[in-house]
Amino acid sequence: MLTMDRPAPIRSPLLQAGDGKNIVHGFFTRQGGISQGIYQGLNVGAGSHDQPQHVAENRRKVAQSLGVQPDHLLTVHQVHSPDVIIVTRPFEGERPKADAMVTATPGIALGALSADCGPVLFADIEARVIGSAHAGWRGAIGGVLENTVEAMIALGADRSRIVAVLGPTIGPENYEVGPEFFAQFVERDASYAGYFSPSPQDGYKMFDLWSFIIDRLEAAGVAADALRQCTYANEAQFFSYRRATHRNEADYGRQISAIAIAE
Repeated sequence: MLTMDRPAPIRSPLLQAGDGKNIVHGFFTRQGGISQGIYQGLNVGAGSHDQPQHVAENRRKVAQSLGVQPDHLLTVHQVHSPDVIIVTRPFEGERPKADAMVTATPGIALGALSADCGPVLFADIEARVIGSAHAGWRGAIGGVLENTVEAMIALGADRSRIVAVLGPTIGPENYEVGPEFFAQFVERDASYAGYFSPSPQDGYKMFDLWSFIIDRLEAAGVAADALRQCTYANEAQFFSYRRATHRNEADYGRQISAIAIAE
C-alpha cells in the first residue's frame, strides 16, 4: 500500500504563491514513512504507542522535506483549546499545551497533527508571518482560528493578506454525531443548524466540519480554501481516529500539516 520512501505532501496553490518568499508548506499524508502495523507509513504522533524511533525518523523526513532541522519542526501538545503561542525558537523541555502557533522566524516549521480534526495552515506571504492550527470542533467553535489570525497580526501580518488552507479532515459524509452534539451548536447559534444534515440513523446527524471551519475563517476576514480530502474515507492516504475507533483498533497514527519560512 505505502511503497514510496519519501514523503509526498499535498500542496495548496494559495500557499504555493509564497515560494518566491521562501515560504514552504506541506499537508503530509501517510506516504514515505517507516512505521508498521496500524501506524503504517508516516506516523508523526509522539502521543501514539508507535515505536519512538519510528516516529522520530518520520518527523526527520518531514523536516527534511521542508528544509529545516529536525528539532526545528515544532508541534504542541494539542488539547482542543483556543490557545495560540508565538514561537521564536525550538521548545525546551515539554511541549506547551496549545492548539496553534505563529512565527515570523525563519527556519522554524509549525506543524499541526491530525487524524480527522482540521489542520489549518496560514500565511501572510508579503510580511513573512505564518501560522498553524489544530481545529477540531471544540477548537473551531472556541475561537482557535480567529485567535491565530490575531496572533499573526500582532507579529506584523495584515488581515487582508492572510491566506488560510484547511488540510485533510473528516468529511461531512462520514462525520455522524448525536443529538447532544447538535444541541451544543444550535444553543450557541441557531444558524449553526445549517452545518448539519440528516443521518441514515434515526436521531443522528451528519456534521460538515469543512464548511464550518472555512466559514469561520472567512468571517475572520481572511482568504480561505480547503483541500476537501476526507481522512476517514481514504485509508491509503490518511490516518483516521474515527475509522480506528469503528474497527476497535488499539490506537491510531497522526499525519502532519506544516509550514515554514526558509532561511
